[in-house]
Amino acid sequence: MSSSEASPAAVDPTQLAAELKAVAETATAWPFEEARKLVERLKKRPKDEVLFETGYGPSGLPHIGTFGEVARTTMVRHAFRILTEDKVKTRLLCFSDDMDGMRKIPENVPDPAALVPYLQMPLTKVPNPFGGDYPSFGAHNNAMLRRFLDTFGFDYEFASATEYYFSGKLDAVLLKAAEKYDEIMAVMLPTLGEERQATYSPFLPISPTSGRVLYVPLKNVDAKAGTITFDDEDGTELTLPVTGGKVKLQWKPDFGARWAALDVDFEMFGKDHQTNAPIYDKICQILGGTAPEHFVYELFLDEKGQKISKSKGNGLTIDEWLTYASPESLALYMFQSPRSAKKLHFDVIPKAVDEYFNFLARYAQQDWKLRFGNPVYHIHAGNPPDVDMPVSFTMLLNLASASNTEDESVLWGFLKRHVPGVSDQTHPKLHELVGYAVRYFHDFVKPNKVFRTPDAVERDALEKLDAALAALPAGASADDIQTVLYDVARPIPRYQDLKAKGATPERPGVSVEWFNTLYQVLLGLERGPRFGSFVAIYGVAETRELIRKALAGELAAA
Repeated sequence: MSSSEASPAAVDPTQLAAELKAVAETATAWPFEEARKLVERLKKRPKDEVLFETGYGPSGLPHIGTFGEVARTTMVRHAFRILTEDKVKTRLLCFSDDMDGMRKIPENVPDPAALVPYLQMPLTKVPNPFGGDYPSFGAHNNAMLRRFLDTFGFDYEFASATEYYFSGKLDAVLLKAAEKYDEIMAVMLPTLGEERQATYSPFLPISPTSGRVLYVPLKNVDAKAGTITFDDEDGTELTLPVTGGKVKLQWKPDFGARWAALDVDFEMFGKDHQTNAPIYDKICQILGGTAPEHFVYELFLDEKGQKISKSKGNGLTIDEWLTYASPESLALYMFQSPRSAKKLHFDVIPKAVDEYFNFLARYAQQDWKLRFGNPVYHIHAGNPPDVDMPVSFTMLLNLASASNTEDESVLWGFLKRHVPGVSDQTHPKLHELVGYAVRYFHDFVKPNKVFRTPDAVERDALEKLDAALAALPAGASADDIQTVLYDVARPIPRYQDLKAKGATPERPGVSVEWFNTLYQVLLGLERGPRFGSFVAIYGVAETRELIRKALAGELAAA
C-alpha cells in the first residue's frame, strides 16, 4: 500500500504533515477553500496567532444553528492547521453578546410575564426564568451553549461581552470609537431611514437609574475625555464614560469594533448578515483593524420553511437532536452544503445518521485526496473512529415498525440472528443506535404509521410474494430474497420499468413503486431501505405473517 493510502498511524508524522499539506493545497472541500484564504491573508499580514471567532446572541436557548457555527469554524481551523503543518498558533473564541438588551420576551421560557419588567435590560441583568444556580438569563443561556460545546469536545475559549465591557478589555476600542465618532456615523447614517437617523448613536448608554440599555440620541461626544452626554429616561442630562461597562455599542458597530479590538482573522455568519458585512468591515478599518475573512452560510429553516429563531423556539434544539441521534450525525448535517438553505426538523435525522456511517465506512479505503473530501475527516479533525455498523438506522426503525416494539431487546433479537456474535459489548455504537431508534420510533414513526389496504393488483402480487418466500431455502441471504422480490414484480405491468439500466421488453426492470407498496402496505411507512435486507433480518416467516395480516385487513384496521 502506498503512503498516500496508509492510515495516519502508519506514516512518519513529519512526512505525513508535508504530504497532507500538498494534497490540501488543491482539496475542493469547502473548509480547505476557506483555510487557503487565511494562508494568503497570513502572507500579506504575518502574525504569530490566527484568531477564529464565532458570535452568539443569548436572547434565547441555543439552537442547532449556533452549534453549526462552532462546528463549521472548527473544520476550517483544522484545515488551516493542515495547510500550515500546525506551525501557526490558532485559537477559537466563542463570543456571547450577553450585554444586549432583552428586546422581546422569548416564547419558550417559563412564566414569560415575570420577565416584562426587565425588557431592554442587559441579558446578564435579567433574572433566570429557569431557576437553578445561574444568576441571569444570559448566564443560563451561555451555560447551555458551553455544556454542549464541551460535550462535543470543541477546543474553544468562551468570552462574555459583559465581562469584556466591564473588565476594560474593550476600553481602548471604545475610546477609539469616541475619537472616530463622526466617521462611524458617516458609515451608519446612509443605511438608516430618515426618522432613525435623527436619533441614532453607535453608543448605547446603560441607564444608571433603570439599568436599561437606552436607544437615545447623544447630546455630546467628548473624545478627549472619553465620555458621552445624553438625557436619561427621566429627562435628566447625564455624562458617562464610554469605558468600564457604562455603555455598549449598537450591534453593527459592535461587530466591527470587536474585530478590531481582538484582531479577528475569520468569522462566519448567516446570510441575514450578508448585506451588513461591508458595514462591519468599514467600522473595523476605521477603528484601526483589518476586517477578517468571512464565510456566509445559508439559514436554517423549520419544517414550514421559516427561519429558525431562538426566541420563537421553532426548529430543533441541540438537546432534541441528541435525543434521537449522535453529535456526529449533527456535525455531518452542518458540513454538507453550508451555502444552501437547509430544513432543520425531525425528519432529516434518520438520513443524516445513515449518511454519517456510510461516509465512515468508506474512509479507511480512501486515499488522502478522497479523505479530504469525506465529511468524517472534517467532523473528527482528521481522526475518524473505526466503527463496524452492520445495519442502518433506517433498518432499525423498520424493524421496530414491523414488530411494533419499543423494547431494545426485541431489536437485538433480530440483530443477533442476522449478525452472529453481535452484542452491545462488541458493537457499542450499534448499542447507541438501537437506543436512538426506539426513541425515534416511539415519538415519530409509531404515531404516524398509516397502513394502506392493498388493491386487487397488490393483493395478487403479495400472494405471489408469499408463495415465493415460502419456497426459499432456510438461511437464504438478503441477495437471494431481493432476487425473489424482483422476480415476483417483474411480470406485473404496474411495476415494470422499461427505462431501467439493462431493461428489455422481455426482461423489464422493476420500479420503485413495488418496494414503496411493500412498505406502505406491510409497515405503514412511505418508503424504506433495501427490502431484501429487511426480510433477512426480520425473518422470512415473520414477513409472511405481515403479508397474511395485510391480506386479511388486520394491519389497516389496527
